[in-house]
Formats: sequence, structure tokens, C-alpha cells
Amino acid sequence: MSDKVSTANKAKLTVATLAIMNITTVVSLRGFSAEAEYGITAVFYYIFAAIAFLIPVALCAAELATGWPQKGGVFNWVSKAFGHRLGFLAIYLQWLSTTIWFPTVLIFAGVSLAFIGPNQTFDQALASNRFYSGLVVLVVYWFATYISLKGLKTAAKISSLAGLVGTIIPGVILVVLASIYILAGNPVHFDLSMKDFFPDFTNFDNLVLAASIFLFFAGMEINAVHVTEVDNPSKNYPLAIISATIFTVVIFILGTLSIATIIPKHDINLVQSLLVAYDKLFAHFGLGWLGNVTAAAITLGVLGQIISIISGPSSGILQVGREGYLPLGLQKVNKNGVQKNILMCQGAIVTALVIIMTVLPSVQAAYQMISQLAVVLYLGMYILLFLSVIYLRYKEPHTPRPYKLPGGMVGMWIIAGIGLIGSTLAFVLSFIPPSQISVGSPATYVGILIIGALFFTLIPFIIYFYRKPEWLTDKEDY
Repeated sequence: MSDKVSTANKAKLTVATLAIMNITTVVSLRGFSAEAEYGITAVFYYIFAAIAFLIPVALCAAELATGWPQKGGVFNWVSKAFGHRLGFLAIYLQWLSTTIWFPTVLIFAGVSLAFIGPNQTFDQALASNRFYSGLVVLVVYWFATYISLKGLKTAAKISSLAGLVGTIIPGVILVVLASIYILAGNPVHFDLSMKDFFPDFTNFDNLVLAASIFLFFAGMEINAVHVTEVDNPSKNYPLAIISATIFTVVIFILGTLSIATIIPKHDINLVQSLLVAYDKLFAHFGLGWLGNVTAAAITLGVLGQIISIISGPSSGILQVGREGYLPLGLQKVNKNGVQKNILMCQGAIVTALVIIMTVLPSVQAAYQMISQLAVVLYLGMYILLFLSVIYLRYKEPHTPRPYKLPGGMVGMWIIAGIGLIGSTLAFVLSFIPPSQISVGSPATYVGILIIGALFFTLIPFIIYFYRKPEWLTDKEDY
């Protein structure tokens, strides 16, 4: 290990910075379009997912991160409960699922860039071109990697600024303009009555959809690896994630309904409708040129999200690797203390996925296939997380937890139990092809998911089995 971490990049993170990093990690404006066709029913789905998933994740991560604030994040928590083998599996699944997920969010960056142009018909055609999308994914991803190599301090500043300019502000603008549009008596393309609020769960597709929304809210635990870089973490870390949680739920609900207001259900496209909605709203108010500006801002927001996520799981897996779980080559850091070789390995996986993506029949099919594999892997990690918070209440009851789930043991079982049941249900349902999106052969779709999940899950067990004593470069006890 040749390079030392510079002290400049060890600056403390503020509550506001960490909250915005969490919002940037979780909130993606691209998710609005996927649920907009369900109109007022989407509100039920979001509230359901928040209660059954987002809030349990946020609260459980707060207890685990303040009870065991040592570096390592989810590896540290799961290892304390079930041993290092499953701890390594957990951090690996978190890292790999976000790596697989990168191309899907970057497809949205390509769409946003396409809509900077002046001609919407041309913009939509360009955004649908999978070769164009692949090129943009690679350029934006590797640029985000370059920024991440500058260190946590630089990455956090850029990520927070990009999240504010490219996610939070555009999200608020969308909601405000759509509200003015509705109040002015303009036509709304969904039923505003509450009779359709509750979905028909006798329709199996609605159950699948409810579970799939869980992963719109994934990632609240990612920045827990930075808990030791926050002043007074026992107070400020829970404050940051709870603030981010509230904002996340509100912006998802209002943003989705805004798109449903502007675009008829049959015209909604999974990856383009957000930008189309902005164009239509700005044109309605005589501000058409702002559509191009907003598209550029949203692209910046995607960049901020990617930087934030690149910095989290890869940092966590470096910390774990130094405990003897990764070859020495993957433990190398640059002068800023950044895991340069892990980022290069991560980039190689993203590049390979982009190449595969270009041979699939459409951008939408590629988007769904890759997204769902990431969902399956990520949910495996969440199941381990919820099991850990429950088990550690019994295994280490006297470990100080500055933040504890409210309600004592009963409250812990309710909150963590709801999260565990919800994650397990979503995991099972994730293997069912969505009827709303064309993915080609259902059998092929399910086969790819099963084979992919099994293949990738075996890798950390193989690495663990063949680990060598000389890989241990950090003797700190987790």
C-alpha cells in the first residue's frame, strides 16, 4: 500500500451535506415516469413502499451505524451478527448491485442530453437509439469516476451541488409548474378522485408493481460508510437520513403526479416522459427555452448521483478488502486515498454491461433487464441487513446504541420485521416479468435473472475460500 490518505480529504461532513448526498443517492427523477401511468394509485404504491421499506431501512441503518460506527458499513453490521463470510457477501452484493445499476441510471443521462436539442421529435429519436445511449453511458460514467478519484471531499462537494442543481431544484420546479397548471383549470390526464387510490390486489400485476417500487427507495444505507466523517454521528447521522427520507417520499409522489398530469397514460415512455413533461410545461407557460436548460441540469444531477454512489459502496468494499478479503492489487489507493483499482474494475464491469446493452432489442428492454438483476442482488443484501438488526438486539443487547429503533423490542420487531417481510416478498416477485414492459421472451427473462443472480452470488464465496493471509493489511478489529 503505497499511497497515504491526504488530511485535506478527511474534512467532516455536515448534516446538510450528508442529507443531500442521501437524497442524491436515492432520488432519481427518472423514476417518476415509470409510475406516472398509474395516476393517483401511484401515491398508494409510494406510501406503501415507504412504510414497508424506506422507513425501516433508514431507521435500521441509523441504529446499526451509530451502534457500530466503525468503518465497513453493512459488512461490519452483518459480520457482527452472522460472521465475516456473510458480511463479505452483504458488502459485495451492495457494491455489485449498484455497479450493475449504473448503466440504467446513465441511460437517463443520455435521454437528458438528447433533449438539450431544439427539436423534440429528433430528441426523442436520438434518445431511443441504443448506440447513442451506450456512448453517453460510458462517457458520463468514466467522467464521474475521474471526479471520484479526486477524493471524498471533492466528490461530496460536487455530488451535493449537482444533486441540488440537477435533482432537487428541477424536481421542485416540476411540481410547482404542474400545480399552477392544474389550479389554472387546464386538463389533467388522470383521475383526481380517490376512488382509484387503492389498487386491485386480486390482479397479480399490481402486487408485482408494489414490490418493484421498493427499489426506487434503495440506497439510504450506502452513505453509512461515512458515519465516522460526520460531527456527532449519534445525533447528526439519524437526523440526516430521516430528513432525506421525508423529502424523498414527498418528491416522488408529487413528481410522479406532475407527469401524469401533463402526459396521457398511453403516451408515457419509461425513460423519456420526464423530459417531455418539462418541454410541454415550459411551452405552455411560454418558456420553451427552459426545457433545454432543465435537460442539461438533470444530466448534471445524474452525474452527481453517480459520483455519490461510486464513492460509497466502493469505499466500503476497500475497507473490507484490507481485512484480508481482496487481493493486494485491488487494495491500492491513490494520493487522495481513493480505491483506484476497485474503481477501474467497477468501470470494466459497467463497460461490459453497456456492450451487452447495445445488442438487446431496445433501450427500454435493456433498462428493465439490467435494473431487475440489480434489484434481485440488492434485496439479498437488505434481507441480511434486517436480519442483523434483529439478531444483534439479542446477541449484543448491551452494546451502546445512541440511536435505537423506537418502542423497545416490540418496536424493533415491528419496524425491522416489516422491512424483512417486504424485502423478501419483493425479492421473490422480482423474478416475475412485468406485463407493463416488453422484455421479449418471459422464459428468457426469468432464466437470465436466475442464472445471473446465482453466478454473481457465488463469486464472494469463492473469493472468501481462496483468501490469503498476506491480503490482510489493516488489523483493526471489526
